[in-house]
Amino acid sequence: MIETPSYADALRILGCKDGRLVKVVGFASTAARTGYALAGSGQLATTSLRDMREAIVAFGEDVVRRMPEPRRGVDRFTRTQRLAAAHAVIVVSAYFEALGEARLPFTLERLDRGETISRGVPTRERFARLVAALLLERLPTPEPHVPYADTRKEVERVFLRMSEAVAGYVGGLSVWDELSADERLLLPRLLAEGPPARALRTYDEDYRSLALDSHEFGVRSLVTDRPQRATALSRVAWLLAELAPPRVGDQPLIHRVRMAANALDQPLLLAGKLPEDVSLPLLGEGYLSPRCRVAELTRESAPADRVWWEERRLLPDPEAFLVGHLTSLRATQAPLLVLGEPGSGKTKLTEVLAARLARSEFLPIRVELGGVRARAGVAEQIEQAVAAVLGEKVAYADLVAAGDGAMPVILLDGFDELVQGGVHRYDYLERVREFQAAEAGHGRPVAVIVTSRTVVADRIRFPPGLLALQLRPFDDDQVRQWLDIWDQANRALLARRDLKPLTAEAALVHGEMARHPLLLLLLALYDAGGNALHHDHGPLARSRLYEVLLRDYTERETGGAHRVAIDQELVLLGAVALSMLARGSQVITDEALNRDLPALCHGGEEDPGEDEPRVDWARRATERFFFVRRNGHAFLHSTFAEFLVAWLTLYAVRDLDRRRRLVGDEPLALVQAVDDDLLYAVTSHSCLAERGPTVGFILELLDEVPSAVRARCADQLAGLLRRSLHERPRRHFTGFRPVRHTMTRRLAAYSANLTLLIVAASEQPVTVSSILRGPDHLERWSSLTYLWKGQLGQEGWDGLVTALAARRIMADGVEDVVLGADADAGAMGDVVVAVATGHTPRHRRLLDLLLRAVGEGRSLPYRERAGILEELLRTAGVRTPALHRALGALWREEGADRAELRPLLEALLADPADRLSTWDQLVKAGIPESALWEIHQDALLPGDPRRLD
Repeated sequence: MIETPSYADALRILGCKDGRLVKVVGFASTAARTGYALAGSGQLATTSLRDMREAIVAFGEDVVRRMPEPRRGVDRFTRTQRLAAAHAVIVVSAYFEALGEARLPFTLERLDRGETISRGVPTRERFARLVAALLLERLPTPEPHVPYADTRKEVERVFLRMSEAVAGYVGGLSVWDELSADERLLLPRLLAEGPPARALRTYDEDYRSLALDSHEFGVRSLVTDRPQRATALSRVAWLLAELAPPRVGDQPLIHRVRMAANALDQPLLLAGKLPEDVSLPLLGEGYLSPRCRVAELTRESAPADRVWWEERRLLPDPEAFLVGHLTSLRATQAPLLVLGEPGSGKTKLTEVLAARLARSEFLPIRVELGGVRARAGVAEQIEQAVAAVLGEKVAYADLVAAGDGAMPVILLDGFDELVQGGVHRYDYLERVREFQAAEAGHGRPVAVIVTSRTVVADRIRFPPGLLALQLRPFDDDQVRQWLDIWDQANRALLARRDLKPLTAEAALVHGEMARHPLLLLLLALYDAGGNALHHDHGPLARSRLYEVLLRDYTERETGGAHRVAIDQELVLLGAVALSMLARGSQVITDEALNRDLPALCHGGEEDPGEDEPRVDWARRATERFFFVRRNGHAFLHSTFAEFLVAWLTLYAVRDLDRRRRLVGDEPLALVQAVDDDLLYAVTSHSCLAERGPTVGFILELLDEVPSAVRARCADQLAGLLRRSLHERPRRHFTGFRPVRHTMTRRLAAYSANLTLLIVAASEQPVTVSSILRGPDHLERWSSLTYLWKGQLGQEGWDGLVTALAARRIMADGVEDVVLGADADAGAMGDVVVAVATGHTPRHRRLLDLLLRAVGEGRSLPYRERAGILEELLRTAGVRTPALHRALGALWREEGADRAELRPLLEALLADPADRLSTWDQLVKAGIPESALWEIHQDALLPGDPRRLD
């Protein structure tokens, strides 16, 4: 939850001059901290409930009357604080106004004439407790993602709590004894039904007055309306101009930062070499305001699940939400997380929003996380991004000071790169929140927006108060709107070749592809080559679209080259993508490319001779439409890299099959094996499953391969897998080493990728016994899985577990493991570990089911279920995802005796080598980090330097 102001905070923020209110609140605050005896009662000697009501109502009327005044001549965040304080004032004022007019069996004056001591407690102490309950509690504040009706319900609950406090106060006074029995019975009901209902009506009136006088509150009301279609967040600019006039006279440093953020007059895509026969719309014209769902994330949230998002609230006006969020208290207390699929427009959102904020009272700073040091602190990353733009290093504190009151808005784009790039910064959002808290403590409040792929959201730890937006695909109207923009930009150009722009009817045939902004643009580019999409050939797969687009563009660029030459160009692009994947980065330098590309595309075994011309491989590969400059070279979109790695992998598999067939009739074919050097070079540096879309592209590409070829390839790959860990005396492409891994790491990646490719190429599920032939197939499978888990790293192992479904079977009394589509998706982690433990088949078959029953079953007593888990952990050495989930379920169970789980958690956290990944899995299962930290500390021996006594 975020911190909202109490009435006492509001008095301080708004500079209340009423001595009665200041004294009574000051006394109640002191009493709450030190106790009534130490606080003294002098401040309350002249204060009564009636006087306090009069002062509160008068101050509330004064705040509503002069609402425009507190907004003048102050910075953005001060206005936000004052508006939140004004809302707190009207909430309390509405209740006290209603309390004085309620029909009760006594008057406030009668309450004030009570005895000095009531029921053994000084009356003034009771009064101080009442004041604390009414004026020191934090109050709800309007937020742009919360409908007014929901805020009103929160305010109503506050009014009911206040009435309960008043009822408790009256029950402790002598006036209680003067009431009749019927009056005593009716009093709680009278207080619960009378003042709250009347106060809500007063609150509604005062809120409307605030909304009329304050555009910030007006924006919160607009969030629930459905606006007209707009482009490039134009309503954000209009709403910001309503809040404050554009800034003028910035210091030169800030002016340069603002100018760098203004990208609306740049093409929609900052590509390298654009096709000559099409025109890309400008960003300010071609970016459509997104559709969004919104949710506040908790430990129980599942933002990586599409189904979970379907139940979240759809924002009718995302632009009003963005303005409302940036002018709210939450913006400076927790980051806003923007999630979306690849190509959904996350980066473009940050670019357009930065441009719209550039002329406002905010100071936008975009940080491409793929282009800064991944392990650096947030402030250091911001400084690196600013230095790349300005060409000089500027300390973050100096930058904010130069802004002269402009509130920084940090746009951190590409958080998934920190999670998927081998850095494992799962706690990054917590670090961002700590950065915001530290900056607020220095008097420099800052808003932060973070973008990420949805797929990594299940590997993120969510700090309290984290709000998330999910970018939705285009609806049919947005597809038509964008294609109208495309039509205006390209109709004349295409008419020169007797072509027409892509129509909505032709695009919508392709379903979801037409509803993702990037893919819709790619469809339009592909159709511009010859109106291929105007002919109804059915929907394209995404891999097919990427391939035909790449081939079509390359063919036009090379003047109609034949297929082999085009394949060579795609291999070159695939080598660039492979170098990025192996390094865990989306950006690569000229130096790295000039080292890697000849090693893979030119053999790389020998340096070129003196007579051979030197080739600038980096320039040759990246002078294409598909690349952008970003502190190095990056693909137009990360999905291009993932597709090209998949394409290059399948190219190597098909090349192996082609050469096997060519030597099939040769006399020495039986003794002369065709080498797998290219496939080894392509697949031995990292697990393909580290990037989920890569596996998806492989499956789509294989759908176009004839069944006979797929079967042949699967058989050949199985033979390679059986020999994959054996020594090979000589290999080619040894110069291709994007990163230096140990031989065991490369063999682990190679064998894991071979297994993935076997399952992908097989049109039916495959058994372990069919690919690891022999009576010891499970033992060999166990060795492979141990190798993968130990060598691929957490990212590779997690990706493999997700991509490779598996289940155990018994066939003719022999245990086996089935891999493929018919297996239980997501169960591979338990299958692998269970098989690797070496226990009897009966134990292995029951393990998954038993763990699930322990976590979810309610028929067994809690202690017995905890005992079963302990037995599995201590005697069988089971450490699986299912075990973590079962522990989390027991921890969260209502009425759980968590002391029973402490020994198990101590044992799980005892191994330092596996502690980090176990810690993350337990937190994701629902066990708080604070509890794990306490358990870990208690397990350390006295005197251990790691123990914090």
